[in-house]
Amino acid sequence: MGDLVHNLRLGFATSLSLVNIVLCLGGCLIGTLIGVLPGIGPIATIAMLLPITFNLDPTGALILLAGIYYGAQYGGSTTAILVNIPGEATSVVTVLDGHPMARQGRAGVALGIAAIGSFIAGTISTLIVAALGVPLSELALWFGPPEYFSLMLLGLTLAVVLAQGSLLKAGSMVLLGLLLSTIGADLETGQDRLTFGLDDLSDGIDFAVLAMGLFGFAEVLRNLGSFEAQPKVQTIIGRLLPSAADFKRAIRPILRGTALGSVLGILPGNGAVLAPFASYALEKRLADDPSRFGQGAIEGVAGPEAANNAGAQTAFIPLLTLGIPPNAVMALMVGAMTIHGIIPGPQVITNRPDLFWGMVTSMWLGNLALLAINLPLVGVWVRLLRVPYRLMFPAILIFCCIGIYSINNRPGDVLLMAGFGLSGHFLFKLGFEPAPLLLGFVLGKLLEEKLRQALVLSRGSFLPFVTRPVSCGLLLVAVAVLAIALLPSVSKKRAEVSLS
Repeated sequence: MGDLVHNLRLGFATSLSLVNIVLCLGGCLIGTLIGVLPGIGPIATIAMLLPITFNLDPTGALILLAGIYYGAQYGGSTTAILVNIPGEATSVVTVLDGHPMARQGRAGVALGIAAIGSFIAGTISTLIVAALGVPLSELALWFGPPEYFSLMLLGLTLAVVLAQGSLLKAGSMVLLGLLLSTIGADLETGQDRLTFGLDDLSDGIDFAVLAMGLFGFAEVLRNLGSFEAQPKVQTIIGRLLPSAADFKRAIRPILRGTALGSVLGILPGNGAVLAPFASYALEKRLADDPSRFGQGAIEGVAGPEAANNAGAQTAFIPLLTLGIPPNAVMALMVGAMTIHGIIPGPQVITNRPDLFWGMVTSMWLGNLALLAINLPLVGVWVRLLRVPYRLMFPAILIFCCIGIYSINNRPGDVLLMAGFGLSGHFLFKLGFEPAPLLLGFVLGKLLEEKLRQALVLSRGSFLPFVTRPVSCGLLLVAVAVLAIALLPSVSKKRAEVSLS
């Protein structure tokens, strides 16, 4: 307990510096903004802002990007409640009861309970991150190359299973990401692979180029085809603070949602996305009158929003302790850390304790800032929702091109980004989800490195992968998860969730 208090003191000393406070507030504000505006998610925004972080201190850069991530979780609920369009994938469930509350003139109460629930969940899940950080990092130090390889393979398997749509399509996206990660010089021999004689590809595909193309450029192209008319904004907000009766009805769903989100957020493969759905299903099952759900039940907003924010916070646990990104946003965080010369994993907490604990404490500060930002600025967000899309999307494309060119000053990178943008657009049209591709790309180099290290140590034998207990256990879990997902009954339920 004494060590935890000492570490938190170090974290607050780092995160409470003037620069880091400004970056935390800026990230939260940007995150809320892009969460409010439909069609612009945290993945695209973080990808676009990666070039800006090059000149920042690594701790400040990660605090900024983290603020954007969990800020978007807050902002997405605003759009879901006021416009009936989820600003974020994790806000889909909030639409079901949040918008009916708005139509009843209780938009302010819905926004208030979403903000309060998210703050409570964020506070509890931040303590969970702080408590689990050191034990998991110490455990990870015992991992060798076979264990890391098996863990990453499990992460990719879960990414396939938890992705929306067809398992085959999700699996093909992961494999394509792994293939793209092999482009460039071989790890051992230095020979060029899959470069087609292009010198620009000798160092491999730049992470920012791929991320910005798939999630920035492609996102704009996708939204241009889907937003035919500006949605009607619910302007009657009403009082923001819920009554004592509302809070009494919402507090238990908030705590249950926090518990669910905290557990699911740790799972590799984007388990945090499932948290709001699981919370909504649980609250509906526990309700005395389930028919109220979908008609403006406050529990249908409180539980999923708490689960959503808790999952966003605990998703940092596998990233910071094991070096394994559980979702596409965390994959972008890996890219940001690598750009700054930091290798994600258990060494972070020992070699850069200021970065680790500064990140942890900044999450609590960010949640406090978001509570202060969201409620007073509701009127501002309502006006922003009226910004014409014809003005917003060209500005995003210009920003993408400037950002990519500024990295290496190479026009070829802009063309490559545009190519990935077009490819991402067509992949989406064909029902392929690009997030598993990005996870495959990020984990691909690590996967190959650990595989080769394990084979060198075992003189070419694959036996250590199955004879070492931890590695064998992780592989068996991966096989079991895939086998369960392929069962007809599970496949049917999974399809229903994807369509809902």
